[in-house]
Amino acid sequence: MNLAWQENKKMSEKYQKTIYACFTGYIVQAVINNFVPLLFLTFESSYNIPLSRITMLITINFGIQLLVDLLSAGVVDKIGYRISIISAHVFSAAGLLGLAVLPGLLPDAYVGLLISVMIYALGGGLIEVLISPIMESCPTENKEKAMSLLHSFYCWGHVAVVLLSTLFFKVFGIGNWKILTCLWMIVPLVNAFVFAKAPIAPLVEEGREGMSILDLCKNKVFWILMLMMMCAGASEQSVSQWASTFAEKGLGVGKTLGDLAGPMAFAVLMGSARAFYGKYGDKIDLDKFMAASGILCMMSYLCISLSPSPLLSLLGCGICGLSVGIMWPGSFSKGAASIRNGGTALFALLALAGDLGCSGGPTLVGYISGMASDDLKKGILAAIIFPALLVAGIFLLKSLESGSRFGKNKQ
Repeated sequence: MNLAWQENKKMSEKYQKTIYACFTGYIVQAVINNFVPLLFLTFESSYNIPLSRITMLITINFGIQLLVDLLSAGVVDKIGYRISIISAHVFSAAGLLGLAVLPGLLPDAYVGLLISVMIYALGGGLIEVLISPIMESCPTENKEKAMSLLHSFYCWGHVAVVLLSTLFFKVFGIGNWKILTCLWMIVPLVNAFVFAKAPIAPLVEEGREGMSILDLCKNKVFWILMLMMMCAGASEQSVSQWASTFAEKGLGVGKTLGDLAGPMAFAVLMGSARAFYGKYGDKIDLDKFMAASGILCMMSYLCISLSPSPLLSLLGCGICGLSVGIMWPGSFSKGAASIRNGGTALFALLALAGDLGCSGGPTLVGYISGMASDDLKKGILAAIIFPALLVAGIFLLKSLESGSRFGKNKQ
């Protein structure tokens, strides 16, 4: 017994470098997704590009990440996880470097920005597909705890990007943004070297093959997991995208303070929920925690949309950040536990479903709000369907798993 414990401890220590590299990988993802929006007004004034064209960079970034989610399932297994994850970090670093260099080199600055975003979006998409399965393959005692803690690092990365960038601009001036871009580039470069040396365990057990996309599509559990992931992304982004607006109205502050009090507070609370489960997850039933979080999320949506006070609506945003924390990593953990040999295809398609939710949630909110004379609260109220469906998915999945176990016991 003691020998087995020592063996497990040695194995865990061996993969500690891999786990830290995975944590840093999500910080890189946070830089990719959250740094450029801080520079939108700077791009507009420096390069005379209309804001409508600049905001298209976000759409292109997430569009390419969606495409990578879809296509990587068949590619990653062929070229291997190590080459894929190193390439992801190299693309991320190259795209950030391009932001600082290409707009000044090319005749059209917008084309330079566009190329840079496309390059780092490839890296961001690959990171999203690869980091969770690499972490899942590490020999950790409690996979759900490890997954939740991992995903909290995206939140801490988001907070660091906003805080450190705002501090840099305050001290050195927004005109020196290219220097800061190159400083952020160091993070993916260093992590690429760490992944080059860190051990990476196989995701699927030796002698077994990961399921194909067709095999997954024939599995009922897979479709419930896809629904849960889509709802996790939508539940999170439906409110997160509008948190700054609620902060500005609720506190009566300007945009800078609104961004700090809105999206950043949302990210801190979401990260805290993930870190909490990462610490105490071995004592908490994941299904119950996710279901309770989904119900709390619905309550927060009601608080945001039905409260007459802007301050209470802002409080609802904070509660929403806390409630959605477990949804994304919890759905990934449920997927890994429910479909044991899902392999790369499973994680890639779950990431795809999550990203579709991230874009679909805010789109629904905007559409319904537009139909209701730009009443944002009515849009948020309509989006309550997402946490409701996620809770339904949890119970449906549990029911299927119980039925499957009962069938086996009968035999």
